[in-house]
Amino acid sequence: MKVYLYDKCGTCRKALKWLDLNELKYVKVPIRDNPPSKTALKKMLKAKNGELKKLFNTSSKDYRDPAVKDRLPDLSVDQALDLLASRGNLIKRPFLISEEVALVGFKEEEWTAALGGR
Repeated sequence: MKVYLYDKCGTCRKALKWLDLNELKYVKVPIRDNPPSKTALKKMLKAKNGELKKLFNTSSKDYRDPAVKDRLPDLSVDQALDLLASRGNLIKRPFLISEEVALVGFKEEEWTAALGGR
């Protein structure tokens, strides 16, 4: 499984600590340098029942930029996914994806239910 993250993100560090504590193997991917592919974003969107806003890091400066935020309501899903795939800082993190699992943000109960754990 891949975990897309930003090293200075406290929530990302909590997620990695939880993964390590539960002895789950993962590959760290820097989300700003290597954002998830559009295919991975589509999978996450499906896991979030099509709620596009759940994929966005709404607290980032990139999101609050009027050039982005004001445009979002007018974007198609495809255009929004293209935007996310091109600007990793816009994506909510951590972003965990594998063949079986798609999780965004870290909520311990949700991760335990999806991945097992203590």
